[in-house]
Amino acid sequence: MSVQAYPVTGPVAEHGEGPVWSARWGGLRWVDMLAGDVLALDDSGGVRRRHVGAVAAALRPRVSGGYVVAGERELLLADSDDLDAPLRPLGQAWSDPGVRMNDGGCDPEGRFYIGSMPYDETPGAGSLYVAGPDGALSPVISGVTVSNGLDFSPDGSLAYYADTATGRVDVLDHDPAGGLTGRRPFVTIDPGRGAPDGLTVDAEGGVWVALWQGFAVHRYTPDGRLDAVVGLPVGKVTAVTFGGPGLDRLFVTTSRLGVDAREQPEAGALFAADPGVRGRAVLPTTL
Repeated sequence: MSVQAYPVTGPVAEHGEGPVWSARWGGLRWVDMLAGDVLALDDSGGVRRRHVGAVAAALRPRVSGGYVVAGERELLLADSDDLDAPLRPLGQAWSDPGVRMNDGGCDPEGRFYIGSMPYDETPGAGSLYVAGPDGALSPVISGVTVSNGLDFSPDGSLAYYADTATGRVDVLDHDPAGGLTGRRPFVTIDPGRGAPDGLTVDAEGGVWVALWQGFAVHRYTPDGRLDAVVGLPVGKVTAVTFGGPGLDRLFVTTSRLGVDAREQPEAGALFAADPGVRGRAVLPTTL
């Protein structure tokens, strides 16, 4: 199946990432990562922007209300769902200024996972961490270069994870008590078709993968077969999520980092597609 995405906004982000739909928020939020901004889509298609720091890497709603934002090297908590709610820092997770937070997500138990990556993409200098109840981070996977998309199967038994530099999406076993184990390849992306970035899992267990430098999003069945392609007019496709009242609209973020705007004028825009499958409500964090 082939579907074409359409723009929802103009090129509002330098490096759009991490889209999240929450009915509690009234719709979609995402980040302009390296600008340190959280963006919110309003009912009229306009975009609100809130600056949170040097980097805004990822965000998720909190079970107790409010939301968490991953900053450059620390987690920030808001106690209200309002976009402009005060943010409370939980303290720097590491001191190395050459490493920042990147993509993240939550498991079905509400644990918040956040990845890191070196600014210069030094191989193996990043990690995937899980936050404890107090926000302290513990490494789950080390030796990562560009920690990226993470999401879980509908039954919660599997996790899908991308370290972009490997060119693979991996699958891990997930146990509510034991966490993530048994990392192994799920699919390998031909370098000529891009590199795996953010991802999301739909209600049928299909894995949707944004392809950096790939002009597309791929859907893979649970057995790893490519069965849908969403085409975009821009190359740096960064992340995906399902949203809308029926969770049947696929939202796609993009980047204009290093892109010639004359060749790709819509780079940095938010796109959407209608792929004929539903997603799942976002998993919130217990932080």
